[in-house]
Amino acid sequence: MAFRKTLAKPIGVSGTALHAGVSVTMTLAPAAADSGVIFRRADCHVDIPARFDLVTETRLGTVIASGDAKVAVIEHLMAAVAGVGIDDLLVTLDGPEPPILDGDALSYLTLLDQAGIKNSAVPRRAIQVLRSVRVTDGDASATLLPNPRTSYRLEIDFPVIGRQAFELDVTPETFRQAIAPARTFGFLKELEGLHALGLARGASLQNTLALNETGLANRELQRFDDEYVRHKILDAIGDMALAGAPLLARFEGVKSGHGLNNRLLRALFAEPENYKFVDFPDAAAAVL
Repeated sequence: MAFRKTLAKPIGVSGTALHAGVSVTMTLAPAAADSGVIFRRADCHVDIPARFDLVTETRLGTVIASGDAKVAVIEHLMAAVAGVGIDDLLVTLDGPEPPILDGDALSYLTLLDQAGIKNSAVPRRAIQVLRSVRVTDGDASATLLPNPRTSYRLEIDFPVIGRQAFELDVTPETFRQAIAPARTFGFLKELEGLHALGLARGASLQNTLALNETGLANRELQRFDDEYVRHKILDAIGDMALAGAPLLARFEGVKSGHGLNNRLLRALFAEPENYKFVDFPDAAAAVL
């Protein structure tokens, strides 16, 4: 039998918020079994559960909120948490976003490794997808299909980047090696407009793959030739982690982003016939 996991001890880090551009201190700490992942805005004295139904914004990052309190760009940290199979965690922040660190999930995995993981006495449950669920927006789509393992396939098509596709069965090992190192990316021509909207103020040539009209401006940061689609899978893993339990399903995305990912979870849970809760299988390749 698999059991729910949390951290063995607290660990903290400080860094810059990707969009707000301010310094943020974050502490990751053990949480009670069955509490799930909770984001605590210490500066607002508000706790916000990491749940799909609390997502209020999806432009350039997934935002959860309770009242006026928000936590933005949670997908990278949530991907890392799901990637190592942590179920219960308290994330305390003194600002509006987790620090972006290296713009990937690997930097969060390093923190989780340093803190260590321990089992609780509560059995781990999973969500088994029973029927195909699909949402679309123009030529973009996101689909969950019944599957005994957690797997992802995603296809993107961007100017300069072109078409990229990637797929894998997700295990702690494949996530760590093939997905977690993939950095976020953006287009330099859009930066001024984003700054005017109060976005991307913490983006830099050290934490973001920066694209100009001819290609990658900081190629020394690139870890994979197809890093862009791998990062989109990283985002999708983080967004699907807001289901509240690991998903036993195959995710297929075509040009999908945070908005479609959240709509997909809402569509999944809108019909009870789409899913059921099951004991998490010990031998499953799934981590989400």
